[in-house]
Amino acid sequence: MKNQLRELRAAHNWSQGALADELGVSRQTVNAIETGKYDPSLPLAFKLAKLFKKPIEEIFLAEDI
Repeated sequence: MKNQLRELRAAHNWSQGALADELGVSRQTVNAIETGKYDPSLPLAFKLAKLFKKPIEEIFLAEDI
């Protein structure tokens, strides 16, 4: 699943570690989501949407639905 997480994080000048702390996950989790190696749980996706004040659909872009 493609996502805009890296761009959103960069726009806020947050490191992966800082974002991970905000979300209560590891930096490795943030990296895995950004690189498309891990799809977040629904609760984590909602946390991201709330944190960035964006709909989930603007953060995560489904490939080949």
